[in-house]
Amino acid sequence: MSNQQTETQQEIVESEEINQTDTPQAPTTPYFGYSLLRDVLIPELLSNDTNEISYWAGKRLARKFPLSSVEEISGFFVKAGWGQLTILKTEKYNIEMELTGEVVKRRFTEYPNSSFHLEAGFVAEQVQQLKNRLTETYLTNKEKADKVLFSVQWDKKDIITPETRTERYKK
Repeated sequence: MSNQQTETQQEIVESEEINQTDTPQAPTTPYFGYSLLRDVLIPELLSNDTNEISYWAGKRLARKFPLSSVEEISGFFVKAGWGQLTILKTEKYNIEMELTGEVVKRRFTEYPNSSFHLEAGFVAEQVQQLKNRLTETYLTNKEKADKVLFSVQWDKKDIITPETRTERYKK
C-alpha cells in the first residue's frame, strides 16, 4: 500500500471526526443498497464461506483504517452504518461489546441469517493493533433482542512484534 493511499484513508477517517466524544450522526447511505450488498450479494457470492471471509475482510478493513483507542471503534461503527457499538465490560484479557441499532434490527428482521462477522473481524484487528497481542472476537447473535454480542479476547503470551506483524500481513 502506498503512503498516498494510507494518507487518503486517514484523511477520510479524520474528516469524519471519528471519536466517542462526538455525537455521531446516522449514515446517509440508503439501507436498501447497503442490505443488497451485505445480506444478498455477498452471501450469494461467498456461499458457505461468507462468515470466514467476512471476518478476514473486517480485519483487513481495520488495518486500512487504524484507530487510536477502543472507544473510537464505536464512532467508526456509526459512521460506517454498522450500528451502535457499546462497551459493556472491560477485563484484563477481554472486552465485552454489544452491537445494537436500527440497522441491526432491520437486518435480523429482513435477513434472519445475517452475518456480523465483518464487524467482528474489524473489532478483533483494532484491538489486536492496540494491545499488540493476538486477538479474536467471538460473536453471539441475539435476534430476539435485536443485538449482537462480541467477546474480544487476547492472549497475554502471544505478543505481536513488528517482525511477526510484517510476516502476518504478507498473506
